[in-house]
Amino acid sequence: MEKPQIIVTDAPDIARTEYRGERSEARAKLAFFDMGSLQLELIEPDRNPSTWREHLDKYGEGPHHIAFVVDGMKEKISLMEGRGMPLLQKGEYTGGRYAYLDSSRELKVIIELLENDR
Repeated sequence: MEKPQIIVTDAPDIARTEYRGERSEARAKLAFFDMGSLQLELIEPDRNPSTWREHLDKYGEGPHHIAFVVDGMKEKISLMEGRGMPLLQKGEYTGGRYAYLDSSRELKVIIELLENDR
């Protein structure tokens, strides 16, 4: 496999990250491996509060989430929260937005929703 480009998440004023309902300056280095219908994302979080940092501190290195591309982010978050999967973190990236929902009790993994601008 080719070595992927390392990307740093957007600056706080663009990302507008919220972690557990509070603003966070959290940033991370990202690397993506495209493998056909599967994409593996490696995340190296900084020290600021985030679901990435919490997971790494609590469990060490390993799987963090499974992501799904969706339309209607707000509606999907409401639907999942109504089913007992609270919003952990949300933010923006150039071209869209993301949300992590705590589905670990029900599904044993965090779910990430991605909504890309059209």
